[in-house]
Amino acid sequence: MRSYTPVLALAADLLCVLVFVVVGKADHATGLAPAAVAATAWPFVAALVLGWVVTLAWRSPGRIWPTGVLVWAVTVVGAMPLRLLSGEGAPFSFVLVTTLFLATTMLGWRAVALLVSRRKRQTVA
Repeated sequence: MRSYTPVLALAADLLCVLVFVVVGKADHATGLAPAAVAATAWPFVAALVLGWVVTLAWRSPGRIWPTGVLVWAVTVVGAMPLRLLSGEGAPFSFVLVTTLFLATTMLGWRAVALLVSRRKRQTVA
């Protein structure tokens, strides 16, 4: 495994979170100023970092199971109480959309990377 893979994988997960936040803020017209995005994103970023730490994700960052699933689950489950503590809401519809969007993106990029990796190995062989 290349030494930069964990950095790129963490960047991909962060990008998933930031896209989720920006799309949500744009859809609800709540402002896209950097401070507004950061205020909404921090619970997800903090939970994502926690997910990486508790799963030791840097050891196998591209794996869907268990790494991707556990990082995704910790991100969603960890972000909700942080949102509530910061005065934001977490209604069921928000939790559902969050869960589905982050599952699709955080597990999706890993699935694409796996397929590309397998294709490259088949081409070389």
